[in-house]
Amino acid sequence: MGLEKEKSDTNIIMDEDEFNRSIEPILSKKGRMSASPPDRDPNDINAHLKVGFEDVIAESSSTHSFDKVWIGSHAVFELVKYVFYRLLSTLLAVPMAFLLGLVFGVISCIHIWVVMPVIQSLMMILPSVQVVWRSLTDMFIVPLFHSMGKSLSSVHVKTTQN
Repeated sequence: MGLEKEKSDTNIIMDEDEFNRSIEPILSKKGRMSASPPDRDPNDINAHLKVGFEDVIAESSSTHSFDKVWIGSHAVFELVKYVFYRLLSTLLAVPMAFLLGLVFGVISCIHIWVVMPVIQSLMMILPSVQVVWRSLTDMFIVPLFHSMGKSLSSVHVKTTQN
């Protein structure tokens, strides 16, 4: 239990191809013994969220940082994205699922028991309302616009230039 006098040397070996072909950090690949995981977004609703390191940080061909800096920043980006997504989804997934389930349940209930019966009732009433509305417009609005059209048709406008 004394002081160790030997120097411990730690090396991190990073393969560039490993970072270029994956958007997941290396840590998540160690337990892949089973078949591929099920597709949790089969309809590609969140296709715009498939953001990789190259989509956010890009160096032009004229300016490059050191390779180790690029690889290290790629690893940090992927690791932080992975950890924070897992952390936030752990904290927010159940409450948000509860709230969204509540909201969609209420919306579905209102739609089924209020909106559709009102629409169906209006669809039954509207043919008779349409007949009454057409007769009212034929009695009052059509003669008004006919007389306005006849009286204004005799107006002639001439423009002159000074």
